[in-house]
Amino acid sequence: MLISALSSYAQKFPDFKPLRYNEDYSFLHNDSLNTNWYKQLKYLPLAASGDTYLSFGGDLRYQYFYVKNEDWGDAPEDKDGYILSRFLFHADFHAGKHFRLFVQTQSSLADGRLETSPVDENPLEVHQVFADLILLADKDRQAYFRLGRQEISFGSQRLVAVRDGPNNRHSFDAAKFTYNDKRITADLFFSHDVPARKGIFDDKSLSDRKFWGSYFVIKSLPVVQNIDLYYFGYERDNGHFDDGSAMERRQSAGTRIWGKIHNWRYDAEALYQFGKFGDATINAWTASINTGYRFTGIALHPEIGFKGEIVSGDRNYGDGKLETFNPLFPRGAYFGLAALIGPSNIIDAHPSISFELTDNVDFSVDYDMFWRMSRNDGLYAANTALIYSGKESDSKEIGQQFSGEIVWNVNDFLYLREEFTWFKAGDYLQDVSAGRDIIFIGTTLQFKF
Repeated sequence: MLISALSSYAQKFPDFKPLRYNEDYSFLHNDSLNTNWYKQLKYLPLAASGDTYLSFGGDLRYQYFYVKNEDWGDAPEDKDGYILSRFLFHADFHAGKHFRLFVQTQSSLADGRLETSPVDENPLEVHQVFADLILLADKDRQAYFRLGRQEISFGSQRLVAVRDGPNNRHSFDAAKFTYNDKRITADLFFSHDVPARKGIFDDKSLSDRKFWGSYFVIKSLPVVQNIDLYYFGYERDNGHFDDGSAMERRQSAGTRIWGKIHNWRYDAEALYQFGKFGDATINAWTASINTGYRFTGIALHPEIGFKGEIVSGDRNYGDGKLETFNPLFPRGAYFGLAALIGPSNIIDAHPSISFELTDNVDFSVDYDMFWRMSRNDGLYAANTALIYSGKESDSKEIGQQFSGEIVWNVNDFLYLREEFTWFKAGDYLQDVSAGRDIIFIGTTLQFKF
């Protein structure tokens, strides 16, 4: 009944943003004819001028997962599967044109999962609470200073993401300055990581885990169309890799070009990392391509896509050098919702094809092939946690992954997704684990308001 009621208002509001604090409902001040309850939820004026107002919203997500042979057969077998649920609610307060306060709570629950981590289960937390001092706000230019706990996301989300795929989204305690106009967006920030904990209201930033940097986006350029230029600094007291554990001080400098030409889309990125890992020297890098072509002149508008990346791994143990790439804070479901492995010490080739079955139903199939970049380094998760060492096998073949998904955007508020993944263990996984093939089935229902 609620969804049906909301559907009648859907055409009057902009799309929900991946970062909910980027939504702006101030335009409702001029909508004198619309006095429904949903408008008042999104725009509640607190002063006659209309510049001081409150806006409320939320995000409810339920997921059912079944995994056969989790961790390639090394994890306890769960024959029933498990349910993950996530509840996000926010309030956005604007006081005039120069001050804004945003607060968001998060509750992430796991039901039936045999072993959980704080990323799966984090009962209740203040996920975001920050204040904006708005320095410039006109039609073509904006500038503001933001202080507090906040989500941060840049570019393709290969390095800095809100981690929407896992059950618990990620935030930082940060100070950030942002400027943008029609052609340029510039971000400067300094932050401390806020890792999830399993208790209630116990998430806190770590003083020994610092993250800072700058990110620039330049649009409307000749030839390349859009380019991103960025620098990130990262420091943690105890980094863990297959080559050992030590204090990690890592710098990352990279660039990304992206855009669309007719039916072609492209996104290419390359970056280099340097610094110190204890007494060892860091020397890591990655390069990636994500491109596709959509056939708009035929039925179902199929798109042929290809992703590929090379991510460095450590060449030799104990040689005073660390070549393992650290993806920092990437999106959790890096190679699909199954999220089996992460982008360190890996070569990936990933063709795909997708179809528009209807205006709001999409179907896609993709095939992933994975190899280790270096025989002298292990296999890592997206958070650089070591899954298996490279010391027990000389093989480079990790395996092959076949996935299919169907997505139904029921309306502007409701989203359904069904995904199937089969991961065939390669020679390396058969050497270091039970080596069984993984079958993953996932169902997602998400409601936003």
